[in-house]
Amino acid sequence: MRLETRMRRFLSGDLYVAITHSFCRGRSALDVLDACLDAGVSLIQMREKDLGGAELYALGRAFRERTRAAGALLFINDRLDIALAVEADGAHLGRGDLPLAAARRIAPDLILGASSGCLDEALAAQEAGANYVNIGPIYPTPTKGVDSGAVGPESIGVLAPRLRIPLTCMGGIKQHNVHEVLAQGVRYVAVVTAVTAADDIRAAASALRTAIIEARRNGS
Repeated sequence: MRLETRMRRFLSGDLYVAITHSFCRGRSALDVLDACLDAGVSLIQMREKDLGGAELYALGRAFRERTRAAGALLFINDRLDIALAVEADGAHLGRGDLPLAAARRIAPDLILGASSGCLDEALAAQEAGANYVNIGPIYPTPTKGVDSGAVGPESIGVLAPRLRIPLTCMGGIKQHNVHEVLAQGVRYVAVVTAVTAADDIRAAASALRTAIIEARRNGS
């Protein structure tokens, strides 16, 4: 699939769910994935930082089979090699991963996302070839494993006008505070535990999707 086709599908999405087994409350990552797909989530990231290459490949193949059948885009966190090997739609690269310019040369048709904590990082990622930038953490979150410093929802208003590419936001976003980021004009909200650790995964994903869609309809 060409990059342009993938980006059209990205732009039609709303909720972006990153799935990590350790944040699934004892449920399998694949069971959580299935519930997300049942809720209509079309942007899925496989985010497993503690698995070896062979395990990542096997899990990525299973994620790819399910997301392809559901018509959802699949992103692999950190590992461009795994993304290419399992025929994912994109890779999300952090500050310590393969540089974006190099990744773009290797994978011209994959969507490349980049993590950013400030305007300078976001602009640098955009110039290096990122197709979307993720700002965060918006609120304090346990998923990073370190105190990375919450940037607050107001940071979105600083970044968004300066970017030519889509902006996603992540970190501590839940149903009770999603309206705060949506009020800043965000169109794509990324979450981990708000969905993967929910009692009812499908209901949690559906509620967040509804909030995003309604905010767009109302011009937020």
